[in-house]
Amino acid sequence: MRQGPLAGRYPAVALMVVSALVPYLALSAALGAVTPLIARDLDMSPQAMNVTSGMANAGYAVGTVLAVQFAQRLPQRRMLLVYGTLLVIGSVLTAAATVPAMFIVGHVLQGLCTSLLLIAAVPPLIIGYPAARLRTTAVIMNICIFGAVALGPVVGGGQASGNGWRPLFWIIAGIAVVALVLSVLTFQDTPPADPDARVDYPALTLATVGCVAAFLGASELLTHPFVDPTTCAPLFGGLLLIVLLFVHEYRTRRPLLCVRSLISTLPVAGIAAAICAAAASVSAITLTLTTLTHRVTSLRLGLLCLPEFGGAVVTAVVFSVVFRTRLLHYYVLVGLVLLSAGVAVMNGAAPPTPALTAVGSGLVGIGVGASVVPALFIAGFSLRSTEVQRVFAIIELIRAVAAFMIAPVLLYLASNIEPDDDVGTRTALWICFGLSLVGALVGIALYALGRVRPPSPSVEAWLGGRRPGWYSPPLFARFGERGEVRR
Repeated sequence: MRQGPLAGRYPAVALMVVSALVPYLALSAALGAVTPLIARDLDMSPQAMNVTSGMANAGYAVGTVLAVQFAQRLPQRRMLLVYGTLLVIGSVLTAAATVPAMFIVGHVLQGLCTSLLLIAAVPPLIIGYPAARLRTTAVIMNICIFGAVALGPVVGGGQASGNGWRPLFWIIAGIAVVALVLSVLTFQDTPPADPDARVDYPALTLATVGCVAAFLGASELLTHPFVDPTTCAPLFGGLLLIVLLFVHEYRTRRPLLCVRSLISTLPVAGIAAAICAAAASVSAITLTLTTLTHRVTSLRLGLLCLPEFGGAVVTAVVFSVVFRTRLLHYYVLVGLVLLSAGVAVMNGAAPPTPALTAVGSGLVGIGVGASVVPALFIAGFSLRSTEVQRVFAIIELIRAVAAFMIAPVLLYLASNIEPDDDVGTRTALWICFGLSLVGALVGIALYALGRVRPPSPSVEAWLGGRRPGWYSPPLFARFGERGEVRR
């Protein structure tokens, strides 16, 4: 079996994962600050830039499903090289773009390939090493996914203050090259997961058409009313197709995504927490930054989000301590409460003051770092580790839809529900506050109705693939025929 010189070396593989994930995740948060500069240089309208960003996010969402299908039928590590090569091509196209088409194609490729790499590279890092490494992996995942997003506004603000955007994109391209080189050096040929598996054409079609349509509709809100057919038809039609995707995967005999296996108390509570936290955090930060854009400089605006990165780092360290204990369940709940507090602090004045924004962003960073990835582990421990790739794909698909599609809708509401944009922003922020509280309340209710006493995971048995990390009772087990639930 062919191997690279660094195959199996955990530090090199972990660095490869970091290099693959950070570029697009940071760029997606940094893009707002440099969008006017890109639009000016490439002669693109704000609407064209908005649609480009929406299609890149749609590519990210679709890639989560495509990655699982490719892993079933094709050699996974070879596909990792293909994904990395395409990411480099997309990154170079955006950095060197001289016409809109180059930038659009490149940025959509960045979004698509990042999620392909995420689903292909992260699960082996989780389950392919001894349990002692899982603590480090948990920290890496938290800092990669949320630390990169938190640093985005800081990086974008610094680049915008220099009145340029290409240096940022060339740096992103350089990091993508590092990821590709490390993919080659750590190469370890592995066979397909299930070469006899059928291609799930209905799932691929529903995911692709649904995500593209929904994100296209949301991106049209910049220049079209909510009730305009150009907006509402693709938006609601796409969301319906995404719902039908999960219905199809629940009902089919050989599903691509393990939806049926996730319908029990602990994974449903974890997924609900992840959805609400992602939607509330991204929308709250986006609303606040948009409100302050014309009131402070780009650099200062980015620095106001720096506490969010600090919060993500702190929660990653704490998570590495609690994820093997029953405290994991309470940690997610505390994260949602602190996220709510952060949104409330940022909403303490209209418009938000710099001081409130800095404090609020720190609390949001702590809250989202303590809720989304920990909630993913709650769902993952409820199934065997051999299913972690499919679980990860489901959660990332839902998280992408919640995080990247709800924010444009709330931005539209903030600009249109009140004559004063500042008042509209406060109303939209209260919706974010409500979303985070709903995540906490739904989790508490599901645990109570399932008669769950928060368990500690059996990590070694889970990594061995023999059984789930813990037992997850059926939904609403309290109302079961006999009222009996395994403890």
